Amino acid sequence: MLRFYSLFVLLDLVLLVVALIDCLSCDEYAIRALPRVAWVFLILLFSPIGAIAWFVAGRPPRAVRMSNGEMWRPGAGFPEKDRPTRTGPPAPDDDPEFLRDLAGSLREDETMMKKWEADLRRREEELRKKNPQDD
Repeated sequence: MLRFYSLFVLLDLVLLVVALIDCLSCDEYAIRALPRVAWVFLILLFSPIGAIAWFVAGRPPRAVRMSNGEMWRPGAGFPEKDRPTRTGPPAPDDDPEFLRDLAGSLREDETMMKKWEADLRRREEELRKKNPQDD
């Protein structure tokens, strides 16, 4: 049983040392979530949870090789010339046919609204003629 516990202590110590060296060797601007001093305290005081948290949430993101062979770092964005192009149908506000149909639909709605207003005025006039004392 003592060997089993000593194995866990050794693994914890190795994880703590590796996380501490990794934290101290990273550039300050690349560290995520907390400042370096806070990460060092977390790693030292809350072992092994602090070291695991460093590798999950604090370590700088790794560069990714894109399909064209270039390296891209998360957070670096895309240059305009390399921005992924959109395939498929255009958005509704970029589709001229949709905008023409929308304008036609708006004209139809306006004519319908004018008919309803005229009908409402006619009905109000009929009611006023029936009941002249309400004026």
